[in-house]
Amino acid sequence: MLNTLMLTSELTDDLETAARLLKQGKLVAVPTETVYGLAADARNSSAVNNIFIAKGRPSDHPLIVHMHAASALHDWAQDIPAEAFALAQAFWPGPLTLLLKKADHVDSVVTGGLDTIGLRVPAHPVLLKLLASHQLAVAAPSANPYKQLSPTSAQQVMETMAGKLDAVLDGGDCEFGLESTIVSLVDGAIQVLRAGPISPAQLEAVLGQKVQSPLQHQVKVSGNVAAHYQPKTRLRCVSADELVELLTSTKLKLAVLSFSDLSFNAQPHWQLIMPTNAQDYGRVLYKQLYLADQSGAELILLELPPAGDEWAAVQNRLQRAAYQEG
Repeated sequence: MLNTLMLTSELTDDLETAARLLKQGKLVAVPTETVYGLAADARNSSAVNNIFIAKGRPSDHPLIVHMHAASALHDWAQDIPAEAFALAQAFWPGPLTLLLKKADHVDSVVTGGLDTIGLRVPAHPVLLKLLASHQLAVAAPSANPYKQLSPTSAQQVMETMAGKLDAVLDGGDCEFGLESTIVSLVDGAIQVLRAGPISPAQLEAVLGQKVQSPLQHQVKVSGNVAAHYQPKTRLRCVSADELVELLTSTKLKLAVLSFSDLSFNAQPHWQLIMPTNAQDYGRVLYKQLYLADQSGAELILLELPPAGDEWAAVQNRLQRAAYQEG
């Protein structure tokens, strides 16, 4: 068990400590604008391998490399199409990951053995300063045990990962609360492989062409497993009518995340009304699921929000969060 340090991003010494640990091949949880990431020096294969060990993540599940600027693209990728630079100029720093052909020298431990690599420039000022000041690039999946809820605060990282990493750098709560959009630019096709804060419509507006957005695919990218982003307590996503019916029929202690302002005959063990705006909903989703998980409930019921393009990322996460094996 490691003695996990809690570092404060507002303290220069703590920021320097985070950089020093990363350069020494240690694991540091860092804030991004999406979720907290479990970071290792992306050029240190041994350190990157420790990410998989700490998370319990399969080694063939590729990681995303976070860079300080788009100018570093050539350090990690080759045969980069013009569309990649157009998207980088429009959305970086920001919650967009580009899937490209990896450079020959990049160790396959980062890419899960694939010949492609996910790259992005994060918008969180703390992480961006850390990367730029020390010319670092970090591999950084979400800082949580594999398949469990992604953390959106430093405290959540500490509560779920303490002892498995060397430090947590507290940069406040995450702005978006959902993982980045992943766009593949490999082999001439442009398609969204993970829905996120940047929508297909936004991508199309920049590129001037249609962007594919398959609901399901078999490409190995971060987050593309059936069961993911899950609380420890079972989650069921239901309609408003089903929610009201289950509240009166079940004898289980229920935690309820409702979308509508519903009235119940029986009061749940724990209850919260979720935001009706898609961006606000996404920002608090993991946090509220985590609180529901901590409430002592035996089952979490979540009233499904609307469908539609603006809710695509939320719906994607909920589908995986509620998935039950077998």
